[in-house]
Amino acid sequence: MNKKEVAEIKKNFNSENGFFTIEKILTAYVDAEDNLLYSNVSNAYVIPQEEVDLYMETLKKVLNTNVGKNLIEYNFPNEAYEEGKPQSILYNVLNSELKDEKVYEDYIEHIINNSVYVSPYTIITAYCTYSIRKKNKNDDIDDDLNEEMYKYIITAICPVSNSNNGFIFSKENNEIEKAPNLDLIINKAPVDGFLYPAFNNRSADINSVMYYTKNKSKPNIAFVENVLGCSYSMSADNEKASFQNIIKAVVDEDLDYATLNNINERIKDIIDDYKDDTEAITVNADKIANILTDIGVDSKRVELVTPVYEKVCGEAELTASNLVEHKTIINTANGVKIDIKPFAMDKVRTSVIDGRRCLIVDIDDPMIEVNGLPVNL
Repeated sequence: MNKKEVAEIKKNFNSENGFFTIEKILTAYVDAEDNLLYSNVSNAYVIPQEEVDLYMETLKKVLNTNVGKNLIEYNFPNEAYEEGKPQSILYNVLNSELKDEKVYEDYIEHIINNSVYVSPYTIITAYCTYSIRKKNKNDDIDDDLNEEMYKYIITAICPVSNSNNGFIFSKENNEIEKAPNLDLIINKAPVDGFLYPAFNNRSADINSVMYYTKNKSKPNIAFVENVLGCSYSMSADNEKASFQNIIKAVVDEDLDYATLNNINERIKDIIDDYKDDTEAITVNADKIANILTDIGVDSKRVELVTPVYEKVCGEAELTASNLVEHKTIINTANGVKIDIKPFAMDKVRTSVIDGRRCLIVDIDDPMIEVNGLPVNL
């Protein structure tokens, strides 16, 4: 799914929208020892609206439009389609519309047996439908075209914690005491979740699932691999680290401030050139080699890109937006730190003065701020 497709589902994830229906809601509570203490499936039509709104508020967080970072598409491997395997389990839940008790009990058991959480958590799953209004060649809604029904399940895994009630005055002890933490509160911000099937090309794709992680830097690999049965791909931070390792290995001793700045600007140019594309913009070994050639890196160093890239990333392409630095921070060994905003990148350069390597900052105004206070140079 691209950002536009996710945004369409998120926009229409609304009980007041005539094209969307949330039909059934499954809830389950699991303690810290992985014991299922409660599970229930309710018809959304009979649940008080304020409760439905709370469920929808939580589930909607899974539909994060930060595609490729917080919301990542995974394709199921062949073995996931076997009976009792993740794709088969999700497909059965989808087809049962949360009406078959045995099917959703197996689903809950599958999540519990394949998840690793250190604290209690709640599973919230909704079965929903969305009437897809078809578009014509001009990408406009055409009411004369037949509508397609997109049926899907959306799941949020929410941590549970004791409420923090602060202090109370105890009449019994005649003193101020910490209030007892007895109430278990379900966090409305899920840590993991997924949308199945994916909504690719504005249609259901049962061969793909969208995995949501609250922490894009540390996604739950066990959830991806064991609950969803997919092969984990790199996080945004891992992609950036891999890219940096490639540049460091290839450019080596010729790596300097100007080179890094030029590489960053070229990746920005690639993103800008394809800004109207709905698909994620990626770079591979060939594109990195072209960038380095364009900025004047020695051809013998450029020849190293392909073998180094294959060693670090294999055949996987890197998401361009994950590689861009939106600010530059320079740290020196003698304790100087400079934080440079994008618009000021050309204001910093290196030079040798009296035999010493120096960082030079061009200043348009002699008045600068030090710790928020204006001072003159």
